[in-house]
Amino acid sequence: MIEILSRVNPFRRARTTFYGWWLAGLAALVMVIGTVPLFQGMTAWFVVLEQTFGWNRTQLSLAFSLTRVEGSIMGPISGFLIDKLGPRRMVLVGMIILGLGFVLLSRIQNLWQFYLAFVVMSSGAGLGTWMPMMTALNSWFLRRRSIAMAIAMEGFSLGGVLLVPLLVWSIDPDVIGRPGWRATAMFIGIATMLIAFPLSRFIRNRPEDYGELPDGRARLAAVSTPTGANALVEESGYTWQQAIRTSAFWLITWGHACSSIVIITLMVHLGPMLTDRGMSLQTVGWVVATMTGAAAVFTMVGGFIGDRIPIRISIAGFSALQSVAVVVLLLANSVETALLFAVIMGIGFGARNPLTTSIRGVYFGRRAFASITGISMVPMNLLSMAAPLFAGIMFDLQGSYLLPFGVVAAVCFLGSGLFLFLGEPTPAPAVKQ
Repeated sequence: MIEILSRVNPFRRARTTFYGWWLAGLAALVMVIGTVPLFQGMTAWFVVLEQTFGWNRTQLSLAFSLTRVEGSIMGPISGFLIDKLGPRRMVLVGMIILGLGFVLLSRIQNLWQFYLAFVVMSSGAGLGTWMPMMTALNSWFLRRRSIAMAIAMEGFSLGGVLLVPLLVWSIDPDVIGRPGWRATAMFIGIATMLIAFPLSRFIRNRPEDYGELPDGRARLAAVSTPTGANALVEESGYTWQQAIRTSAFWLITWGHACSSIVIITLMVHLGPMLTDRGMSLQTVGWVVATMTGAAAVFTMVGGFIGDRIPIRISIAGFSALQSVAVVVLLLANSVETALLFAVIMGIGFGARNPLTTSIRGVYFGRRAFASITGISMVPMNLLSMAAPLFAGIMFDLQGSYLLPFGVVAAVCFLGSGLFLFLGEPTPAPAVKQ
């Protein structure tokens, strides 16, 4: 009887579960707290701020562009800090800065204060959310890296499904009795700072520090591990100096940059675009929720596929699908067509998202993942700065998003093709010697 109870005891089973899977779930929670209210909620914030202060699309887009300038500078720095100090400390610091930024947002009265608050929020998110958690998962997983990162990305997707409609409900200025955008921003800021310390205590930087090996190989000896060239890449790992000398680094960097500008431009302009076509802010919230719901499903699909077929082929296909979604959006004059766009975009973005992170671990290993990722974010941040600003300027000049969104779709399609030129992963130079 005692033996039977011990077998079904959930606490005993929890203790024997490889901690990397708990870390993947924790990363999903960090993504919910650290990215959903800012990035997925951005299009709703911009609609409300446009109505409150009368700022035009170019002025609003410039806020996001300023954060990309900051990200281009801070990306390599944060990567080096994560590799040196560890993900745990950086999550604590970053989330406190993020919370402070939301508090500042709740108090803004003019445009420069909005820019300042937005830069602070973006800095905190960059330091303490996505990059440190992906670095930790890259250390804890080899063979199952893509699926582990997909679980983490589910926080971004599922959080958008649950929180964006709630955020829109809370800040909608057209409905009396709602908390309003200032009270909502203050609440998010305080809650983020309060949860930062206890949340960071559960983060573990590397499995070797706790007597484990990646993928739980210390306990599960039968689990297969990478073989051949892939094994050499994983065991040695590139330094950032070695990585930037490879063609693979630049193909991944520019392919990721070109495929990311679609979702970034949509974060800024989707809400204003749909409200211009007569749709309500609540409808915008449901479109975003539909997109993130589809992304939630296909994030796991993408992670599953990325661990089983060449990852470069998977990324190319899903990135190209994003371009198709933008074309559908340009034709969207009804709620039904807008929802069709949301589903297609959710599939493409959701499946691509974990793979464009995982691929750096596949090609460059664990040694300097954060530094390599931070440096490769510079071109992406530059394009991310230009694309939303370009769309805002062209709208203010032409009164239409047709040209800028067409350009964004074309750039994304070309970027998806860059991944097809990647060969198989190769060992770092030190291993070849």
